Order: sequence, then structure tokens, then C-alpha cells
Amino acid sequence: MTTTVAAYAAPSAKAPLERTTIERRTLGEHDVLIDIKFAGICHSDIHQAREGWGEAIFPMVPGHEIAGVVSEVGPGVTKFKVGDRVGVGCMVDSCRECENCEAGQEQYCVRGNIGTYNAVGYDGEPTYGGYSEKVVVDEAFTLRIPDGLSLDVAAPLLCAGITTYSPLKRWGAGPGKKVAVVGLGGLGHMAVKIAHALGAEVTVLSQSLRKKDDGLKLGADHYYATSDEATFTELAGGFDLIVSTVSAPLDFGAYLGLLKTGGALVNVGAPEEPVSLNLFSLIGGGKTLAGSMIGGIAETQEMLDFCAEHGIGAEIELIAAAEINEAYERVLNSDVRYRFVIDTATI
Repeated sequence: MTTTVAAYAAPSAKAPLERTTIERRTLGEHDVLIDIKFAGICHSDIHQAREGWGEAIFPMVPGHEIAGVVSEVGPGVTKFKVGDRVGVGCMVDSCRECENCEAGQEQYCVRGNIGTYNAVGYDGEPTYGGYSEKVVVDEAFTLRIPDGLSLDVAAPLLCAGITTYSPLKRWGAGPGKKVAVVGLGGLGHMAVKIAHALGAEVTVLSQSLRKKDDGLKLGADHYYATSDEATFTELAGGFDLIVSTVSAPLDFGAYLGLLKTGGALVNVGAPEEPVSLNLFSLIGGGKTLAGSMIGGIAETQEMLDFCAEHGIGAEIELIAAAEINEAYERVLNSDVRYRFVIDTATI
């Protein structure tokens, strides 16, 4: 039997989100029913609700930073029991058979992973996200939230945490490495915390020095304003890795100039506009310009365990569901430190 739950949805592109009801599917053999306690607001929620990344599915219930408690399990579930603290991130299924899925990189599923919202599942039904009271998810795409993490600060880890953890681990952030983080927002503040915990020397590159004190408290060793041209001269050739977390186009030539020979600039922010690049910026120093998208299920669990071990949670501003539309505008104005999280009890 399906379950009717309250949710906040965008009825059409660019329309304000409003309270509504949706149907959650009947619990399947390997499904868990989760009472959602908290849901983070990601900038990508806004991109999709406003069709900034292309045509979308409406009505849309955004939210892929979900933390809650298991309230019911299907008869074949072995990983979870009622009462377990769990999370759901950016995907809720994949083909599970392709080379990437078998390698634990379900996010790069050849057939295409099934997004937590704004997607169509293999059952032909649209998916609805975490701005709601409950969600039904296959246990294979459900994460265990360690006891050391409060659910509210853990919710953003399901996107912002894994989105930054994955490239930092892949490109070897650690002792002896100099890492720069471009932007100190929802993604950037997590990148700083995680890179610091991994043992790297961390520099924040932000448009201004407005958040400098915050950046240093979060774990950055240095903080520079990119609006100052002297920054690019002073720091030239200094970094092993740069992680760009911003959703605006960059002057890639300038940022690639900050890398050591063989260094990498990895993008996790996704601007809506195309970008241009003079390839000599790469060729001249054997440099890499790369992208990274969240992480697989196993790596996401690894990230959650790492964050619990190191006492890392997101810096959040807890809001009521009625404040979602205002929060969207504040995100666009960079007026949040550093992640809005919805108390879903208010839906």
C-alpha cells in the first residue's frame, strides 16, 4: 500500500515551492521506510527547480541531503532495522550491473543513476526528494549515519560532504600537500574541514576577505581574495590540488597558473554557462583539469565514518519548511553560513 505524505514541491519551473502531498511507493522486498528528520538545501536544488540545468520534471520535490530514522523495513532487508539512523544522498538506484556499478562508482552508472528527485525510476515513476515527511529507498542506496554525528549536521554530508571528500581522496590530499579551495560556501566549507582533517595545508581562495575569520576557524591555514590580482602572482605555481566549489564560470587560465607542474584543478561546482579554456594553460605544466560528481555508496559510507571519527559536521542554519523560498534567495545571494537544513517536522 502506498503512503501519502506531506511535502514541499515546485509546481513548475521557477515557481515558488508550496506545501502539497505525494505518494510514496509500497515497501518492497529490500526497501526501508525512513521518517525524514532533516533535509539540507543544496544549490543544485535551485538549479533544478528553476531549470538552470535543462528541462526538469514537475511537480518537483527537491532534496538529496536526507537524514532520518528507519520506521519500517521490507522482509528481505538485512542491513537495517527499525530505529536505525540513516541517510540518503543524491541517488536512489543504478543498474548495479555495469562496469562502474560493479567498481563501486554507481554515480557514473553507464545506464545512468536514478536521482533522488527529478528523475524517473526503473519502475517508470518519478522520484521525489527529501523536502518531505518520509521516503522509501532500497537498502542498497541507504547509508548508516554513525552515532557520533547529529542528524541535522549530518544531512548536508550526503551531498556536500561526499562531493568534496571524493576528489580530495582521489587526488591525494594529505600531509605534505598544498590544497586550495575555491569558494567558501556550502561545498567549500566542507572541503576546508575535510582537507584539514586529511592533513593537507589548506588555502581558501574567495572573492573577498569577508569570510576570512570563518575560513581560518574551519581549518584553513591561509585565506586570499581572488579579486586582488596580486593573489595570482603571489601564489603562482604553489598548489598540488585546487578544488573549485563555485557555480560560476572561472578564468581557468588564471587558476591553472596556481598549480605546480603536474597539479590538478578539479571542479565540483557546476555553472549553468559554458566555459572556455586556452589549452596551453594545461599543456605547459602537464596539468589536469578534471571534474568529480559525488561518490559511490561505499565511499559515501567511508566519508560518513571519517567525519564521525574527526568530529566533522556541516555548519548549518536550521529553518522551518515555510522558509524554503526565502532560503533559496539567500543561497543565491551567498547569505548563508553555510548550509540551510529544513526541520522536516515543520512540513
